[in-house]
Amino acid sequence: MQADLILKCKQNDPKAQMEIYDRYCNAMFYTAYNFVKKEDVAQDIMQEAFIKAFKNIEHFKEDGTFGSWLKRIVVNGALDWLKKRKIEMVRIDEKDFEMEEEENDDWKVQEKVSVKRVYECIELLPDKYKNVLKLFLLEGYDHKEISQILQITEVSSRSQLLRGKNKLKELIKTESDGKRYQRNV
Repeated sequence: MQADLILKCKQNDPKAQMEIYDRYCNAMFYTAYNFVKKEDVAQDIMQEAFIKAFKNIEHFKEDGTFGSWLKRIVVNGALDWLKKRKIEMVRIDEKDFEMEEEENDDWKVQEKVSVKRVYECIELLPDKYKNVLKLFLLEGYDHKEISQILQITEVSSRSQLLRGKNKLKELIKTESDGKRYQRNV
């Protein structure tokens, strides 16, 4: 069914484009919003992503899903917007990561911490950690994809995720102990 819609979109069928838009617009809006935190900007990024996707749909390779292809366009649009706003994406010198740190899957936090609080604490992290955490946790990208999106090595992605996770845990603990944390960029 989706393959038929994609084929019709490749033929500039407006009904098919509208159906694809209706299927993905909410998810793509929230993906953009997770990065830019401004509804109007997220809406613009989402709209531009659809326009770009429909204009370049002949480049869509059907070995993946249309949703993941579109999500990458949205994420790139959000990251571009952040860069234009002079929010620096801190590049970490590669020599800092010669030794790969062990990654574990321990993401447990205290049960009394709300999901909203976790999101708020993620926003307080330095961009280098925040962006990797968002791409990994919220958007479901793996380290290879993150390295391509952020133009860092996979080792850097793993290290930033691990360090970001540790800083997030510290921040959540500090926040739940009643102490306030100032953003450290």
